Amino acid sequence: MSVFPRISLKPEVNDYLKNVFLNKELLAAVGLQEAESRFQRLLTCLAHPPGHTCVRASTHLAPLMEIRHKLEEELNKQQMCGASTGEVSVKILPHPSIPDVLLLPVTGPRPVQQLSSEVVVGAQCGSAVLRGAHVFAPGIMASPKFMKSGDVVSVFSDLEGKCTRGAKSFQGKRAFLGNGVAEMDRSSIFCPDEPAKGIGVRMVEPLYQSPSFDGVLPSLAFLQNLPSVVVGHVLGPCPGERILDMCAAPGGKTCHIAALMGDQGEVVALDRIRNKIDRIRQNAQTLHLHSIKAYCFNSTQAVSSDPAQETEGPPFPPESFDRVLLDAPCSGLGQRPNMAVTWSLKEICSYQPLQRKLFRAAVQLLKKGGVLVYSTCTVTLAENEEQVAWALDTFPQLTLQPQDPHIGAEGMLGAGLSPEQLRLLQRFSPELSWDQADMPTALPGKANRDTIGFFIAKFLKN
Repeated sequence: MSVFPRISLKPEVNDYLKNVFLNKELLAAVGLQEAESRFQRLLTCLAHPPGHTCVRASTHLAPLMEIRHKLEEELNKQQMCGASTGEVSVKILPHPSIPDVLLLPVTGPRPVQQLSSEVVVGAQCGSAVLRGAHVFAPGIMASPKFMKSGDVVSVFSDLEGKCTRGAKSFQGKRAFLGNGVAEMDRSSIFCPDEPAKGIGVRMVEPLYQSPSFDGVLPSLAFLQNLPSVVVGHVLGPCPGERILDMCAAPGGKTCHIAALMGDQGEVVALDRIRNKIDRIRQNAQTLHLHSIKAYCFNSTQAVSSDPAQETEGPPFPPESFDRVLLDAPCSGLGQRPNMAVTWSLKEICSYQPLQRKLFRAAVQLLKKGGVLVYSTCTVTLAENEEQVAWALDTFPQLTLQPQDPHIGAEGMLGAGLSPEQLRLLQRFSPELSWDQADMPTALPGKANRDTIGFFIAKFLKN
């Protein structure tokens, strides 16, 4: 069965989210019909990619318009080589208010005819394909028994993680992603002796038309969701400062901070998973940034018990940093496209205590007069506005600050925050950018709202 209308959730998670978006404060403000409509549009929106691909340009290395021109040349060259046969030339738009962002409109869903020969990929691979990627061999779960390189196939995403790797067919719950040409034989993809690498299926008729950025200007063009770029600007790093990124992998925000500082100062990046530290260092090297120091360390333990201790790496004495970014681990319910969430309600609700431990450490490590930015890529109240309310009650030395740029919506009702406090928060809620027909649009004017779900709060430590 092929479906692609809305995100697939466990019933308990669906009910939990519905209660979030139909809370008493919100119902009193907008009414039941409007609240219900927003929630249903959100569920549909999350299953589809944003209407624009966002590229953060390395303006510390070259001017924006020069990068734009080079990117247009490279992507049009890609099309001429047959990657997007029959498509018009790529149009790249500078963001009207963010000086290092380029936007590429995404077209879709397009009318693509499904074929009888089918390849099934995992959900993570499927989400990447919807955003312009080809199908890499490790993501392939099933293929026809006699599939050979050169065969034209339809590609589907397994929505529930039930397809057995190496299967010859799969009839479970799945979503159609478009058509492509196999780059490998089935025997090579599922070779038991050596895991296959590289492109397994090259997409030629994707459901959503978006350029592939594989190997395109790696030092000048960095794929990053628009709200994630906004976070760096809201933090407002200055040359010469010492800044901490507490949960830094894979390093996109870390590198952006260093670039905004002109690579002058020190950006300390922490993550507790060692191979992710290698990714941060690799990104820093690719983007020619030298002010980043990355450490494998649990940020909940980043405050030294000896205030007099002077060490280069963690743990650090209290009040060691001018600015702190806490882009917290979260339930990720704002990520797009996300066709299915298989987590239980217990897993969804498990992040709040960890976020508070990290927040306590962040406040201790921040200098007086310093700035703390808290962000998540989820849409729940518990991980966003409720955390702000808790922080303001727990740390009287913190005050909310205006954000620049502020291109998203204000905070959501339901956590008991005042209207003034809500206006200082920034929430990117994808459902706000949708037409009544429940189909995504690619109009440039809607780029600020047709994003992933995201939340940003900015604090000053008095």
